[in-house]
Amino acid sequence: MPYIDTHTHIYTEEFDADRAEVITRAQRAGARMLLLPNIDASTIEPMLRLCHDYPDLCYPMIGLHPTELPADPQPVLQHMEHMLQQPDHPFCAVGEVGIDLYWNQSRREEQITTFAQQAEWAIRYHLPLMIHSRSAHRDLVSTLLPLREELTGVFHCFGGTAEEAEELLTTFPGFVLGIGGVVTFKKSKLPAVLRTSVPLSRIVVETDAPYLTPHPYRGERNEPSRIPLVIAKLSEIYDLPLPQVEQQLIENTLRTFPRIAPITP
Repeated sequence: MPYIDTHTHIYTEEFDADRAEVITRAQRAGARMLLLPNIDASTIEPMLRLCHDYPDLCYPMIGLHPTELPADPQPVLQHMEHMLQQPDHPFCAVGEVGIDLYWNQSRREEQITTFAQQAEWAIRYHLPLMIHSRSAHRDLVSTLLPLREELTGVFHCFGGTAEEAEELLTTFPGFVLGIGGVVTFKKSKLPAVLRTSVPLSRIVVETDAPYLTPHPYRGERNEPSRIPLVIAKLSEIYDLPLPQVEQQLIENTLRTFPRIAPITP
């Protein structure tokens, strides 16, 4: 089953003991590419090292996660933008960036300002955005609205309502929804949302590894080899043959991330 995991953090310490085996399992399961969103200043080096070790498989992104803002985010942001200014930079997107107000709203304005700054990078350097949004739908839309004609990217780990899906896809025509293990959960409402409100052409698949492991492995560490479970669920939801779903997802991903290499069968 050929696929691209558009959002996986296999460079983090959760995979230090068996990273090579994780990658081997992913390739055996059909992984053609693994896209790696950055988190903060400390993750840049291990992420880039992994991409160096697997140059035709792993592709990095650069960005500051909303829950990882240091006391003063500007030095880190300046360093990241400096990396983007290099003509031979390796980054396929700006991410993982966004707004997260689930646990704490005390730095809401800083998160919004930082997100807007990084969204401007995406325009300046002609890259898609990998967007993290949690308990922040209205702030997310408001922040992106003035830039909507110029931005593309992924609303990562979408788990909202049909109304939210329709608003995002209509308002931001250059974006797709990132769908992962949540769609397989027994009590998930996401299958109904996708079936009624989201065309398959507006979806990419992801793990968010090590998090959000699909059923029936929920509770275990997630990894890219689990993506076929998500694709199988999408085949069921859209009542389409598996090869057709696989091909459409790859086409969606290549369209969204133009800096990654085309896939040969």
